[in-house]
Amino acid sequence: MIDALARRPAALRVVLAVVSGVLTALAFQPFNLWPLAFLGVAGLSLTVLAARGYRGAAGYGLLFGLGFLGLGLNWMQVIFLEALFGLVGVESLFFLALGLLIRLGARSRWWPLLAAASWVAIEFTYARFPFNGFGWLRLGYAMADSPLAWAYPLVGVPGVSLIVALIGQGVAWWLQQLSWRRASVLFTGAAALALAASTGVLVAPGTETGSVQVGWVQGGAPGGGVYGLGPARTITKNQLAQTVKLADQVDAGTRPQPDFVVWPENSTDADPFLDAETGRLVQAAVARLNKPLLVGAILAGPGAGERQTASLWWDPRGGVTATYIKRGIVPFGEWVPMRELLLPLIPQLAYVGDQSIPGDRPGVMNVQLDDGRRLAVGVLVCYDLAFDSFAHDLATNGAQVVVVQSSNAMYQGTGQIDQQFAMTRVRAMELRREILVVTTSGVSGLIEPDGSVAFRVGDHSSASGVVSLPERDGITPASLWSGWLELIVVAGLLLGLGYLVISGRMNLRQTRSGAKHARPGNLS
Repeated sequence: MIDALARRPAALRVVLAVVSGVLTALAFQPFNLWPLAFLGVAGLSLTVLAARGYRGAAGYGLLFGLGFLGLGLNWMQVIFLEALFGLVGVESLFFLALGLLIRLGARSRWWPLLAAASWVAIEFTYARFPFNGFGWLRLGYAMADSPLAWAYPLVGVPGVSLIVALIGQGVAWWLQQLSWRRASVLFTGAAALALAASTGVLVAPGTETGSVQVGWVQGGAPGGGVYGLGPARTITKNQLAQTVKLADQVDAGTRPQPDFVVWPENSTDADPFLDAETGRLVQAAVARLNKPLLVGAILAGPGAGERQTASLWWDPRGGVTATYIKRGIVPFGEWVPMRELLLPLIPQLAYVGDQSIPGDRPGVMNVQLDDGRRLAVGVLVCYDLAFDSFAHDLATNGAQVVVVQSSNAMYQGTGQIDQQFAMTRVRAMELRREILVVTTSGVSGLIEPDGSVAFRVGDHSSASGVVSLPERDGITPASLWSGWLELIVVAGLLLGLGYLVISGRMNLRQTRSGAKHARPGNLS
Protein backbone atom coordinates (compact mmCIF):
# COMPACT_ATOMS: atom_id res chain seq x y z
CA MET A 1 0.00 0.00 0.00
CA ILE A 2 2.87 2.37 0.78
CA ASP A 3 4.40 1.86 -2.67
CA ALA A 4 1.02 2.60 -4.28
CA LEU A 5 0.62 5.70 -2.11
CA ALA A 6 4.14 6.85 -3.03
CA ARG A 7 3.26 6.64 -6.74
CA ARG A 8 0.18 8.80 -6.31
CA PRO A 9 0.27 12.58 -6.69
CA ALA A 10 1.68 14.42 -3.68
CA ALA A 11 -1.68 16.14 -3.20
CA LEU A 12 -3.17 12.84 -2.08
CA ARG A 13 -0.53 12.44 0.63
CA VAL A 14 -1.11 16.03 1.72
CA VAL A 15 -4.82 15.32 2.16
CA LEU A 16 -4.13 12.07 3.99
CA ALA A 17 -1.78 13.82 6.43
CA VAL A 18 -4.31 16.53 7.27
CA VAL A 19 -7.22 14.07 7.49
CA SER A 20 -5.18 11.81 9.79
CA GLY A 21 -4.65 14.78 12.10
CA VAL A 22 -8.35 15.59 12.09
CA LEU A 23 -9.25 11.96 12.83
CA THR A 24 -6.89 12.00 15.82
CA ALA A 25 -8.51 15.20 17.14
CA LEU A 26 -11.95 13.60 16.85
CA ALA A 27 -10.80 10.95 19.34
CA PHE A 28 -10.71 13.64 22.05
CA GLN A 29 -13.52 15.49 23.75
CA PRO A 30 -15.95 16.98 22.91
CA PHE A 31 -16.22 14.41 20.09
CA ASN A 32 -15.00 11.37 22.06
CA LEU A 33 -14.64 9.11 18.99
CA TRP A 34 -11.70 7.36 20.63
CA PRO A 35 -11.25 4.49 18.07
CA LEU A 36 -10.28 7.12 15.50
CA ALA A 37 -7.03 7.71 17.39
CA PHE A 38 -5.68 4.41 16.04
CA LEU A 39 -6.59 5.35 12.47
CA GLY A 40 -5.08 8.80 12.83
CA VAL A 41 -1.79 7.41 14.15
CA ALA A 42 -1.72 4.83 11.37
CA GLY A 43 -2.51 7.43 8.72
CA LEU A 44 0.41 9.62 9.76
CA SER A 45 2.87 6.72 9.56
CA LEU A 46 1.61 5.58 6.17
CA THR A 47 1.93 9.09 4.79
CA VAL A 48 5.42 9.58 6.22
CA LEU A 49 6.63 6.20 4.95
CA ALA A 50 5.37 7.06 1.47
CA ALA A 51 7.19 10.41 1.47
CA ARG A 52 10.01 10.98 -1.00
CA GLY A 53 12.70 11.73 1.52
CA TYR A 54 13.04 13.31 4.94
CA ARG A 55 11.88 16.72 3.77
CA GLY A 56 8.57 15.26 2.67
CA ALA A 57 8.25 13.29 5.91
CA ALA A 58 8.75 16.48 7.92
CA GLY A 59 6.20 18.32 5.79
CA TYR A 60 3.56 15.63 6.24
CA GLY A 61 4.21 15.60 9.97
CA LEU A 62 3.65 19.36 10.05
CA LEU A 63 0.41 19.03 8.08
CA PHE A 64 -0.77 16.32 10.47
CA GLY A 65 -0.07 18.65 13.40
CA LEU A 66 -1.98 21.50 11.78
CA GLY A 67 -5.02 19.29 11.24
CA PHE A 68 -4.81 17.70 14.69
CA LEU A 69 -4.26 20.85 16.72
CA GLY A 70 -6.30 23.14 14.49
CA LEU A 71 -9.41 21.15 15.39
CA GLY A 72 -8.39 19.94 18.85
CA LEU A 73 -7.43 23.41 20.12
CA ASN A 74 -9.98 25.45 18.17
CA TRP A 75 -11.43 26.68 21.49
CA MET A 76 -8.42 29.00 21.79
CA GLN A 77 -10.03 31.34 19.28
CA VAL A 78 -12.35 32.69 22.01
CA ILE A 79 -9.27 34.36 23.50
CA PHE A 80 -7.80 35.73 20.28
CA LEU A 81 -7.71 34.24 16.81
CA GLU A 82 -4.04 35.16 16.73
CA ALA A 83 -3.53 33.10 19.89
CA LEU A 84 -5.00 30.05 18.16
CA PHE A 85 -2.78 30.49 15.11
CA GLY A 86 0.32 31.02 17.22
CA LEU A 87 -0.28 28.04 19.50
CA VAL A 88 -1.17 25.66 16.66
CA GLY A 89 1.78 26.86 14.58
CA VAL A 90 4.35 26.37 17.33
CA GLU A 91 2.99 23.06 18.62
CA SER A 92 2.75 21.65 15.07
CA LEU A 93 6.53 21.84 14.83
CA PHE A 94 6.70 18.93 17.25
CA PHE A 95 4.75 16.81 14.78
CA LEU A 96 7.18 17.90 12.07
CA ALA A 97 9.84 16.32 14.28
CA LEU A 98 7.61 13.27 14.76
CA GLY A 99 7.46 12.79 11.00
CA LEU A 100 11.25 12.83 10.85
CA LEU A 101 11.58 10.34 13.70
CA ILE A 102 9.11 7.91 12.13
CA ARG A 103 10.90 8.15 8.79
CA LEU A 104 14.29 7.56 10.40
CA GLY A 105 12.95 4.55 12.30
CA ALA A 106 11.55 3.11 9.06
CA ARG A 107 15.06 1.91 8.21
CA SER A 108 14.53 -0.86 10.78
CA ARG A 109 12.27 -3.90 10.50
CA TRP A 110 11.13 -2.92 14.00
CA TRP A 111 9.89 0.47 12.85
CA PRO A 112 6.39 0.11 14.41
CA LEU A 113 8.01 -0.08 17.86
CA LEU A 114 10.28 2.86 17.13
CA ALA A 115 7.38 4.88 15.72
CA ALA A 116 5.27 4.23 18.84
CA ALA A 117 8.18 5.25 21.05
CA SER A 118 8.54 8.38 18.92
CA TRP A 119 4.99 9.40 19.87
CA VAL A 120 5.85 9.07 23.56
CA ALA A 121 9.07 11.03 23.08
CA ILE A 122 7.28 13.89 21.31
CA GLU A 123 4.58 14.04 23.99
CA PHE A 124 7.29 13.98 26.65
CA THR A 125 8.97 16.93 24.96
CA TYR A 126 6.01 19.22 24.25
CA ALA A 127 4.63 18.61 27.74
CA ARG A 128 7.80 20.29 29.05
CA PHE A 129 9.11 22.62 26.34
CA PRO A 130 8.96 25.47 25.53
CA PHE A 131 7.89 27.61 28.48
CA ASN A 132 7.24 24.57 30.72
CA GLY A 133 5.26 22.88 27.97
CA PHE A 134 1.69 22.53 26.76
CA GLY A 135 0.89 18.83 27.13
CA TRP A 136 -2.84 19.21 26.56
CA LEU A 137 -3.63 16.78 23.71
CA ARG A 138 -1.76 13.58 24.53
CA LEU A 139 -3.05 10.28 23.16
CA GLY A 140 -3.44 8.99 26.71
CA TYR A 141 -6.10 11.60 27.49
CA ALA A 142 -8.42 10.28 24.77
CA MET A 143 -9.00 6.80 26.23
CA ALA A 144 -11.12 7.51 29.34
CA ASP A 145 -14.12 5.69 27.83
CA SER A 146 -12.18 2.95 26.04
CA PRO A 147 -11.27 -0.59 27.18
CA LEU A 148 -7.73 0.69 27.66
CA ALA A 149 -8.82 2.96 30.52
CA TRP A 150 -8.00 0.32 33.13
CA ALA A 151 -4.33 0.78 32.27
CA TYR A 152 -4.30 4.23 33.86
CA PRO A 153 -3.59 3.10 37.44
CA LEU A 154 -0.85 0.81 36.11
CA VAL A 155 1.09 2.93 33.62
CA GLY A 156 -0.51 6.38 33.70
CA VAL A 157 -0.98 8.70 30.74
CA PRO A 158 2.47 7.97 29.19
CA GLY A 159 1.80 4.23 29.23
CA VAL A 160 -1.66 4.59 27.69
CA SER A 161 -0.21 6.88 25.00
CA LEU A 162 2.32 4.15 24.24
CA ILE A 163 -0.40 1.50 23.98
CA VAL A 164 -2.49 3.65 21.62
CA ALA A 165 0.57 4.39 19.48
CA LEU A 166 1.53 0.70 19.37
CA ILE A 167 -1.91 -0.33 18.16
CA GLY A 168 -1.96 2.52 15.65
CA GLN A 169 1.45 1.52 14.28
CA GLY A 170 0.23 -2.07 14.13
CA VAL A 171 -2.64 -0.92 11.90
CA ALA A 172 -0.15 0.91 9.67
CA TRP A 173 2.12 -2.16 9.54
CA TRP A 174 -0.84 -4.30 8.43
CA LEU A 175 -1.93 -1.76 5.79
CA GLN A 176 1.65 -1.61 4.57
CA GLN A 177 1.31 -5.18 3.31
CA LEU A 178 -2.19 -6.62 3.57
CA SER A 179 -2.09 -10.27 4.53
CA TRP A 180 -3.89 -12.68 6.85
CA ARG A 181 -0.66 -13.29 8.71
CA ARG A 182 -0.19 -9.63 9.52
CA ALA A 183 -3.87 -9.29 10.36
CA SER A 184 -3.62 -12.13 12.86
CA VAL A 185 -0.47 -10.62 14.43
CA LEU A 186 -2.21 -7.24 14.72
CA PHE A 187 -5.33 -8.75 16.27
CA THR A 188 -3.32 -10.88 18.69
CA GLY A 189 -1.10 -7.97 19.70
CA ALA A 190 -3.99 -5.57 20.22
CA ALA A 191 -5.88 -8.18 22.24
CA ALA A 192 -2.81 -8.84 24.38
CA LEU A 193 -2.39 -5.13 25.07
CA ALA A 194 -6.08 -4.78 25.96
CA LEU A 195 -5.86 -7.83 28.22
CA ALA A 196 -2.77 -6.48 29.96
CA ALA A 197 -4.53 -3.13 30.41
CA SER A 198 -7.56 -4.83 31.94
CA THR A 199 -5.43 -6.08 34.83
CA GLY A 200 -5.60 -2.53 36.13
CA VAL A 201 -8.98 -3.49 37.57
CA LEU A 202 -6.99 -5.32 40.23
CA VAL A 203 -5.63 -1.99 41.50
CA ALA A 204 -8.22 -1.19 44.12
CA PRO A 205 -9.00 2.31 45.38
CA GLY A 206 -6.95 3.24 48.42
CA THR A 207 -8.08 1.94 51.78
CA GLU A 208 -10.92 4.04 53.16
CA THR A 209 -9.94 5.41 56.55
CA GLY A 210 -12.90 7.71 57.13
CA SER A 211 -15.01 10.26 55.31
CA VAL A 212 -15.53 13.99 55.19
CA GLN A 213 -18.49 16.11 54.11
CA VAL A 214 -17.37 18.67 51.53
CA GLY A 215 -19.46 21.58 50.32
CA TRP A 216 -18.86 23.07 46.88
CA VAL A 217 -20.00 26.28 45.23
CA GLN A 218 -20.15 27.11 41.51
CA GLY A 219 -21.18 30.75 41.60
CA GLY A 220 -21.46 31.34 37.85
CA ALA A 221 -19.71 33.79 35.55
CA PRO A 222 -20.68 36.02 32.62
CA GLY A 223 -18.42 34.11 30.22
CA GLY A 224 -17.25 35.24 26.82
CA GLY A 225 -13.55 35.10 26.06
CA VAL A 226 -10.79 37.10 27.69
CA TYR A 227 -13.17 39.09 29.86
CA GLY A 228 -15.34 36.14 30.83
CA LEU A 229 -14.94 36.79 34.56
CA GLY A 230 -16.82 40.07 34.21
CA PRO A 231 -16.14 43.33 36.06
CA ALA A 232 -13.98 43.31 39.17
CA ARG A 233 -15.36 41.26 42.08
CA THR A 234 -18.22 39.82 39.97
CA ILE A 235 -17.10 36.25 40.64
CA THR A 236 -16.61 36.85 44.36
CA LYS A 237 -20.09 38.34 44.67
CA ASN A 238 -21.59 35.40 42.75
CA GLN A 239 -19.72 32.95 44.94
CA LEU A 240 -20.98 34.66 48.09
CA ALA A 241 -24.59 34.69 46.87
CA GLN A 242 -24.51 30.97 46.06
CA THR A 243 -22.73 30.21 49.34
CA VAL A 244 -25.54 31.92 51.27
CA LYS A 245 -28.05 29.72 49.41
CA LEU A 246 -26.06 26.64 50.37
CA ALA A 247 -25.90 27.74 54.02
CA ASP A 248 -29.66 28.33 54.02
CA GLN A 249 -30.21 24.79 52.71
CA VAL A 250 -27.92 23.39 55.40
CA ASP A 251 -29.84 25.31 58.08
CA ALA A 252 -33.11 24.00 56.67
CA GLY A 253 -31.84 20.43 56.83
CA THR A 254 -32.08 19.83 53.07
CA ARG A 255 -28.29 19.58 52.81
CA PRO A 256 -25.92 17.85 55.24
CA GLN A 257 -23.60 19.94 57.38
CA PRO A 258 -20.26 20.28 55.56
CA ASP A 259 -16.90 19.92 57.28
CA PHE A 260 -15.51 22.50 54.85
CA VAL A 261 -16.54 24.23 51.62
CA VAL A 262 -14.61 24.65 48.36
CA TRP A 263 -14.66 27.71 46.12
CA PRO A 264 -13.05 27.53 42.65
CA GLU A 265 -9.91 29.04 41.22
CA ASN A 266 -10.21 32.81 40.67
CA SER A 267 -13.12 33.06 43.09
CA THR A 268 -11.40 36.33 43.94
CA ASP A 269 -9.88 38.39 41.15
CA ALA A 270 -8.09 40.65 43.64
CA ASP A 271 -5.94 40.00 46.66
CA PRO A 272 -8.40 39.66 49.59
CA PHE A 273 -5.71 40.95 51.97
CA LEU A 274 -5.15 44.14 49.98
CA ASP A 275 -8.56 44.82 48.43
CA ALA A 276 -10.91 45.71 51.29
CA GLU A 277 -14.16 44.86 49.51
CA THR A 278 -12.90 41.47 48.30
CA GLY A 279 -11.72 40.66 51.82
CA ARG A 280 -15.10 41.65 53.21
CA LEU A 281 -16.93 39.37 50.74
CA VAL A 282 -14.78 36.37 51.63
CA GLN A 283 -15.11 37.05 55.36
CA ALA A 284 -18.88 37.26 54.96
CA ALA A 285 -18.96 33.83 53.31
CA VAL A 286 -16.77 32.30 56.04
CA ALA A 287 -18.90 33.85 58.77
CA ARG A 288 -22.15 32.65 57.17
CA LEU A 289 -20.85 29.10 56.86
CA ASN A 290 -18.99 29.07 60.18
CA LYS A 291 -16.85 26.39 58.54
CA PRO A 292 -13.43 26.45 56.85
CA LEU A 293 -13.54 27.71 53.28
CA LEU A 294 -10.99 26.66 50.62
CA VAL A 295 -10.74 29.84 48.56
CA GLY A 296 -9.19 30.11 45.11
CA ALA A 297 -7.62 33.56 45.30
CA ILE A 298 -5.32 35.88 43.41
CA LEU A 299 -2.50 37.19 45.60
CA ALA A 300 -0.30 40.17 44.82
CA GLY A 301 3.46 39.60 44.74
CA PRO A 302 5.92 38.29 45.63
CA GLY A 303 7.47 41.13 43.59
CA ALA A 304 6.23 44.27 41.90
CA GLY A 305 4.07 43.50 38.86
CA GLU A 306 3.72 39.87 39.93
CA ARG A 307 0.88 37.73 41.22
CA GLN A 308 0.20 34.19 42.37
CA THR A 309 -2.84 31.94 42.11
CA ALA A 310 -3.42 30.44 45.54
CA SER A 311 -5.65 28.04 47.41
CA LEU A 312 -6.26 29.44 50.89
CA TRP A 313 -7.60 27.40 53.79
CA TRP A 314 -9.66 30.12 55.51
CA ASP A 315 -10.73 29.11 59.00
CA PRO A 316 -13.58 31.08 60.65
CA ARG A 317 -11.54 31.45 63.83
CA GLY A 318 -7.90 31.20 62.82
CA GLY A 319 -7.96 32.95 59.46
CA VAL A 320 -5.73 31.53 56.69
CA THR A 321 -3.87 28.57 58.18
CA ALA A 322 -2.64 26.79 55.01
CA THR A 323 -1.78 27.89 51.47
CA TYR A 324 -1.03 26.16 48.19
CA ILE A 325 0.41 28.16 45.28
CA LYS A 326 -0.55 26.91 41.83
CA ARG A 327 2.42 25.35 40.05
CA GLY A 328 1.07 24.85 36.53
CA ILE A 329 0.71 28.32 35.06
CA VAL A 330 -0.35 28.82 31.45
CA PRO A 331 2.14 30.51 29.12
CA PHE A 332 0.52 33.52 27.43
CA GLY A 333 -2.50 32.97 29.66
CA GLU A 334 -1.12 33.61 33.14
CA TRP A 335 2.39 34.73 32.29
CA VAL A 336 4.15 36.08 29.24
CA PRO A 337 7.51 34.53 28.33
CA MET A 338 10.07 37.08 27.15
CA ARG A 339 7.67 39.73 28.39
CA GLU A 340 9.86 42.78 27.81
CA LEU A 341 10.43 41.74 24.19
CA LEU A 342 6.94 40.56 23.26
CA LEU A 343 4.62 43.08 24.91
CA PRO A 344 5.69 45.98 22.66
CA LEU A 345 5.36 43.73 19.61
CA ILE A 346 2.02 42.14 20.57
CA PRO A 347 -0.03 44.66 22.61
CA GLN A 348 -2.90 42.16 23.01
CA LEU A 349 -0.75 40.25 25.50
CA ALA A 350 -1.44 43.01 28.01
CA TYR A 351 -4.69 41.19 28.84
CA VAL A 352 -2.59 38.70 30.83
CA GLY A 353 -2.02 41.35 33.49
CA ASP A 354 0.62 40.93 36.16
CA GLN A 355 3.11 38.15 35.67
CA SER A 356 2.09 34.94 37.47
CA ILE A 357 4.76 33.25 39.57
CA PRO A 358 4.41 29.48 40.11
CA GLY A 359 4.64 27.70 43.42
CA ASP A 360 7.22 25.02 44.11
CA ARG A 361 5.52 22.69 46.58
CA PRO A 362 3.07 19.79 46.11
CA GLY A 363 -0.59 20.63 46.51
CA VAL A 364 -1.14 18.81 49.80
CA MET A 365 -2.62 21.02 52.51
CA ASN A 366 -2.48 19.62 56.04
CA VAL A 367 -5.40 21.24 57.85
CA GLN A 368 -7.57 20.85 60.90
CA LEU A 369 -11.35 20.52 60.86
CA ASP A 370 -13.72 22.00 63.43
CA ASP A 371 -14.00 18.70 65.29
CA GLY A 372 -10.22 18.53 65.73
CA ARG A 373 -9.54 15.96 63.02
CA ARG A 374 -6.45 16.44 60.88
CA LEU A 375 -6.95 16.13 57.12
CA ALA A 376 -4.54 16.12 54.17
CA VAL A 377 -6.37 17.83 51.30
CA GLY A 378 -4.85 17.27 47.85
CA VAL A 379 -5.38 20.26 45.54
CA LEU A 380 -4.88 20.63 41.80
CA VAL A 381 -5.62 24.02 40.30
CA CYS A 382 -6.79 23.97 36.67
CA TYR A 383 -3.68 23.67 34.46
CA ASP A 384 -1.93 21.61 37.17
CA LEU A 385 -3.90 18.72 35.68
CA ALA A 386 -1.72 18.67 32.58
CA PHE A 387 1.41 17.74 34.57
CA ASP A 388 1.71 14.07 35.53
CA SER A 389 4.00 14.68 38.48
CA PHE A 390 1.71 17.30 40.01
CA ALA A 391 -1.11 14.76 40.15
CA HIS A 392 0.98 11.81 41.24
CA ASP A 393 2.71 13.58 44.10
CA LEU A 394 -0.62 14.15 45.80
CA ALA A 395 -0.76 10.46 46.64
CA THR A 396 2.95 10.13 47.37
CA ASN A 397 2.67 13.06 49.80
CA GLY A 398 -0.25 11.58 51.69
CA ALA A 399 -3.36 13.35 50.35
CA GLN A 400 -6.50 11.77 51.77
CA VAL A 401 -9.04 13.59 49.58
CA VAL A 402 -8.52 15.33 46.23
CA VAL A 403 -10.21 18.45 44.87
CA VAL A 404 -9.70 20.35 41.62
CA GLN A 405 -10.30 24.09 41.57
CA SER A 406 -10.69 25.64 38.15
CA SER A 407 -11.85 28.74 36.31
CA ASN A 408 -13.25 28.05 32.85
CA ALA A 409 -15.35 31.20 32.47
CA MET A 410 -13.44 32.33 29.39
CA TYR A 411 -14.14 29.02 27.62
CA GLN A 412 -17.85 28.62 28.27
CA GLY A 413 -19.53 26.87 25.37
CA THR A 414 -16.28 25.43 23.95
CA GLY A 415 -14.64 22.01 23.90
CA GLN A 416 -11.93 23.13 26.33
CA ILE A 417 -14.21 22.45 29.28
CA ASP A 418 -15.00 18.91 28.12
CA GLN A 419 -11.32 18.21 27.45
CA GLN A 420 -10.32 19.36 30.92
CA PHE A 421 -13.07 17.34 32.60
CA ALA A 422 -11.88 14.25 30.68
CA MET A 423 -8.33 14.90 31.88
CA THR A 424 -9.65 15.03 35.43
CA ARG A 425 -11.37 11.69 34.93
CA VAL A 426 -8.04 10.27 33.77
CA ARG A 427 -6.34 11.60 36.92
CA ALA A 428 -9.03 9.97 39.07
CA MET A 429 -8.33 6.64 37.38
CA GLU A 430 -4.56 7.05 37.70
CA LEU A 431 -4.81 7.79 41.43
CA ARG A 432 -7.85 5.54 42.02
CA ARG A 433 -9.34 8.35 44.09
CA GLU A 434 -12.57 10.33 44.06
CA ILE A 435 -12.02 13.85 42.72
CA LEU A 436 -14.35 16.76 43.44
CA VAL A 437 -14.20 19.39 40.68
CA VAL A 438 -15.27 22.95 41.55
CA THR A 439 -15.30 25.65 38.88
CA THR A 440 -16.52 29.21 38.50
CA SER A 441 -19.11 28.46 35.84
CA GLY A 442 -18.79 24.86 34.70
CA VAL A 443 -18.17 22.07 34.74
CA SER A 444 -18.23 21.12 38.43
CA GLY A 445 -18.79 17.52 39.42
CA LEU A 446 -17.72 14.43 41.31
CA ILE A 447 -15.64 11.73 39.64
CA GLU A 448 -15.35 8.22 41.05
CA PRO A 449 -12.08 6.22 41.25
CA ASP A 450 -13.05 4.24 38.14
CA GLY A 451 -13.53 7.45 36.13
CA SER A 452 -17.32 7.34 36.18
CA VAL A 453 -19.12 10.60 36.88
CA ALA A 454 -21.32 10.67 39.98
CA PHE A 455 -22.73 14.06 39.01
CA ARG A 456 -21.86 16.92 36.70
CA VAL A 457 -23.21 20.48 36.76
CA GLY A 458 -23.70 22.08 33.37
CA ASP A 459 -21.94 25.07 31.89
CA HIS A 460 -23.41 28.59 32.18
CA SER A 461 -24.99 27.89 35.56
CA SER A 462 -24.84 28.48 39.30
CA ALA A 463 -25.06 25.55 41.68
CA SER A 464 -23.87 24.20 45.02
CA GLY A 465 -24.08 21.10 47.16
CA VAL A 466 -22.44 18.85 49.71
CA VAL A 467 -20.79 15.50 48.93
CA SER A 468 -19.28 12.79 51.09
CA LEU A 469 -15.65 12.13 50.15
CA PRO A 470 -13.96 9.00 51.46
CA GLU A 471 -10.57 9.60 53.07
CA ARG A 472 -8.14 7.22 51.41
CA ASP A 473 -4.52 6.20 51.56
CA GLY A 474 -2.48 4.08 49.16
CA ILE A 475 -0.41 4.74 46.04
CA THR A 476 -1.03 3.29 42.58
CA PRO A 477 1.75 1.86 40.37
CA ALA A 478 1.18 4.76 37.96
CA SER A 479 2.00 7.30 40.66
CA LEU A 480 5.23 5.50 41.45
CA TRP A 481 6.73 4.61 38.11
CA SER A 482 4.84 5.93 35.05
CA GLY A 483 7.36 8.78 34.88
CA TRP A 484 10.20 6.26 34.83
CA LEU A 485 8.41 4.27 32.13
CA GLU A 486 8.25 7.40 29.99
CA LEU A 487 11.98 8.03 30.45
CA ILE A 488 12.80 4.39 29.63
CA VAL A 489 10.79 4.58 26.39
CA VAL A 490 12.48 7.83 25.37
CA ALA A 491 15.92 6.42 26.19
CA GLY A 492 15.15 3.24 24.25
CA LEU A 493 14.11 5.31 21.24
CA LEU A 494 17.33 7.32 21.34
CA LEU A 495 19.41 4.15 21.55
CA GLY A 496 17.49 2.51 18.71
CA LEU A 497 17.70 5.51 16.39
CA GLY A 498 21.32 6.06 17.34
CA TYR A 499 22.12 2.49 16.36
CA LEU A 500 20.39 2.97 13.00
CA VAL A 501 22.36 6.13 12.28
CA ILE A 502 25.72 4.61 13.28
CA SER A 503 25.15 1.31 11.48
CA GLY A 504 23.93 3.15 8.41
CA ARG A 505 27.11 5.22 8.27
CA MET A 506 29.26 2.13 8.76
CA ASN A 507 27.48 0.33 5.93
CA LEU A 508 27.89 3.40 3.73
CA ARG A 509 31.66 3.50 4.41
CA GLN A 510 31.97 -0.21 3.66
CA THR A 511 30.05 0.22 0.43
CA ARG A 512 32.19 3.13 -0.69
CA SER A 513 35.41 1.36 0.31
CA GLY A 514 34.42 -1.77 -1.54
CA ALA A 515 33.47 0.18 -4.63
CA LYS A 516 36.81 2.04 -4.59
CA HIS A 517 39.07 -0.99 -4.33
CA ALA A 518 37.08 -3.67 -6.15
CA ARG A 519 38.05 -4.80 -9.61
CA PRO A 520 35.49 -4.34 -12.38
CA GLY A 521 34.99 -8.04 -12.69
CA ASN A 522 33.85 -8.24 -9.13
CA LEU A 523 31.12 -5.65 -9.56
CA SER A 524 27.65 -6.95 -10.14
